[in-house]
Amino acid sequence: MKETPSDWLALAGLQLSPFATLIVTLGVMLLLLALLHGVLHYGVLRMLRGRMRNDRFLFIKLVGHSSLFRYAAMLVQGLALGLLTRLWVPPSSVHEGLLGFSRIWMLVYTILAFFAFLDIVLDWCFRKQVAVQFPLKGIVQSLKIVASIACVIFIVSVLIGQSPVILISGLGAMTAVLMLIFKDPILGLVAGIQLSANNMLSIGDWLEMPKYNADGAVIDIGLTTVKVRNWDNTVTTVPTYSLISDSFKNWRAMSESGGRRIKRAILIDVNSIKFITESQMQRLTKSRLLSQYILDKSREVEEYNQSRSEDLSSALNGRRLTNIGTFRAYLEVYLRNHPHIHRNMTLLVRQMAPATTGVPIEIYAFTTTVVWAEYERIQSDLFDHIFAVVGEFDLRVFQEPSGYDMAALKPAIAGNVNTNTNIDNDDNTNRSA
Repeated sequence: MKETPSDWLALAGLQLSPFATLIVTLGVMLLLLALLHGVLHYGVLRMLRGRMRNDRFLFIKLVGHSSLFRYAAMLVQGLALGLLTRLWVPPSSVHEGLLGFSRIWMLVYTILAFFAFLDIVLDWCFRKQVAVQFPLKGIVQSLKIVASIACVIFIVSVLIGQSPVILISGLGAMTAVLMLIFKDPILGLVAGIQLSANNMLSIGDWLEMPKYNADGAVIDIGLTTVKVRNWDNTVTTVPTYSLISDSFKNWRAMSESGGRRIKRAILIDVNSIKFITESQMQRLTKSRLLSQYILDKSREVEEYNQSRSEDLSSALNGRRLTNIGTFRAYLEVYLRNHPHIHRNMTLLVRQMAPATTGVPIEIYAFTTTVVWAEYERIQSDLFDHIFAVVGEFDLRVFQEPSGYDMAALKPAIAGNVNTNTNIDNDDNTNRSA
């Protein structure tokens, strides 16, 4: 048999009006709820959090740092309010109002506790690198949206006193409106699933998407947006669905391959290209990298010329070594012996089509590192050496005339002007005579 505050008042010999009895009952309920709040929040929760935050398991530690227990404690208070209302408050409008309030209270803190649990799971997955290829954040955000819609439906049903089934059945007529409102989340969810299913993008990948000025590391994949931290530390936000509808470049394969491509050309002045003389050949043979090539190539050229009885007194007859060809051979041997050039990847030294800027000799190779700073250092050191040795082959690097070149011509131009002036003066003198 249950006892209520009105029974306690009757046992104490106090006869109060129903309104006064209700006030006393509500006061006792409020006092008990405040006491329960103090015990849960300042006793139980502090003890649990203190132990969990020092636990060796990451998941338990994350729970201790989250708001999950706080929302759970508020949910218990809502349950206590509903129980006390059913036990102590007689059927009336106040009874129904308190029950409705407790139900809404429990719905709100249930959904908040659910959100906190999802955040814990998401944080744990990111820290443990579990299922990073899936759009976990987008999935979690989708679950939160669905749960929020369900919570709103239940709250409205409590306020109007109708079954939530009636409200859910009435949503069928609003499907088109809901599709319009939630178009971006739906497209983002579908795009996230496609990105993860095809392993197209994950957090940490280097993304390049010129349409959105995105060129950097992916730091967040959300339901509707993807955040990219660019190389200059700015952040670009890209719509998730655009990664499916538009093209983008993912540098992950380059990072996983272990080599980063060098593709750069050096421009050779056409006027400096010529055949190698005997003295030049003897000088280049002293190079450790070139000696074997020159010996083998010279033997091949000599055998070819002898087999055809070529008259070598004319440069138009027979085969000869050229300085640009020997330069290409040197670069290839140099790259193959370079400690920071990948030997198991494509390595080319090729001559491109000549243009107004000279003959391009292109270096196509891969470094043994993918770290940007190290890659740039290796590439710079490589071309420092190439520019320094190009003169050893009697070649010149093409460069358009600069202000310094124009200044060097000034004395010659001034001398020509003075000579012409003297000639004109002599002519005038002779005519006068």
